Amino acid sequence: MEEIPLGSLYTTLVILIIISGFFSSSETGLMAMNKYRLRHLANKGHKGARIAQNLLRKPDRLIGLILLGNNLVNILAASIATVIGIRLFGASGVWIASLVMTVVVLIFAEVAPKTVAAVHPERIAFPASYVLSALLKVLYPLVWLVNAFANLILKPFGVRTNADLMERLNREELRTLVQEGGQIPDDHQRMLVNILDLEQASVDDVMIPRQDIVGIDLDDDWEDILTQLTQTVYTRLPVFRESIDQVEGLLHIRTVIAKLAHGALTFEDLKRSVRSPYFIPEGTALTQQLLEFQTRERRMGLVVDEYGDIQGMVTLDDILEEIVGEYTSGGRARSRHTRKLDDGNYLVDGAVTIRALNRKMGWNLPEEEASTLNGLLLEELENIPSGKTSLRIGRHIMTIIEIKDNVICKVLVKPNRVTD
Repeated sequence: MEEIPLGSLYTTLVILIIISGFFSSSETGLMAMNKYRLRHLANKGHKGARIAQNLLRKPDRLIGLILLGNNLVNILAASIATVIGIRLFGASGVWIASLVMTVVVLIFAEVAPKTVAAVHPERIAFPASYVLSALLKVLYPLVWLVNAFANLILKPFGVRTNADLMERLNREELRTLVQEGGQIPDDHQRMLVNILDLEQASVDDVMIPRQDIVGIDLDDDWEDILTQLTQTVYTRLPVFRESIDQVEGLLHIRTVIAKLAHGALTFEDLKRSVRSPYFIPEGTALTQQLLEFQTRERRMGLVVDEYGDIQGMVTLDDILEEIVGEYTSGGRARSRHTRKLDDGNYLVDGAVTIRALNRKMGWNLPEEEASTLNGLLLEELENIPSGKTSLRIGRHIMTIIEIKDNVICKVLVKPNRVTD
């Protein structure tokens, strides 16, 4: 190479360093791409995104191509630099060239290009994908041979190169992805997280306890039933005789409202309008129950235990409120009262579910022992208190201030006031 002018060697060396930087930035840019945005752009018809997606489907081939090109260019650049060093400095030029090339390659062919690609992956990855795709076609036999040897070595260790395996997300990973999605509005983010949390909740967590179920007792006087139908704030009511255990079915007020408004509703009309009851096994996951409501075209069901005893009632609205938050202005919303007092404490209805309190108030009450605040307090006390009683649960001091029919109705909660 003695006959080659130094100027040509310098030019070739600069070009090789630029090519090395291209391979380094391409690798980082493609690997740093948001796979879900890439898929979105590809589905929208973005040509660069489609090519990049095709390259990433076989990451072993992509990495093999990039490393093959990068190492080939770097070795050639080091050889030319050595020749230049020897021609300028003699024997000492070998180590001088090695030292200089280490610094130059590190800065201009590695750190700087990869930093730019990590910050702006799309700007680097999309143009580079055109070049890499063409190179892969030209060098495919060599790349395939290199990958074959590499995969042969990795196979005993159980390493697989299927890109689809790396893109699967479990529920917790998806939850983190949603929560850290800076482009998602807070309200939408909260609803998406709530949908993911539905799998962890069951109908027991959102049902109306049996003692709070409001329905129509067919054994009541007809005038009392008419008054109840006229004044009710509910659109659907269970119909029973004497108690909810003898349920007849479910009534949609819409089916009788016309005759009720004209004063022509009869007892037989009411019975004919009652739809057969729909029973839900306790412990049914909310996600499953939401699909069941959709499949069966139902909006209300009665929760029963393993012995067939009715434990409560759940509606489609109860499940939807787990996703979008409470939106009913009357009825059940009035009976699930949580009111902040002037002194900063809270007056809470004993029928409020622990899950609702934790989500709405940001508390961390145990949900394993009971589903309602009344149940949690009775579980902690292990008996029914005879009067005003205070106890500490976690970092909250709770004072029972009203008991009716062996059920805790009102509780005064002092949150986060206890020091460790």
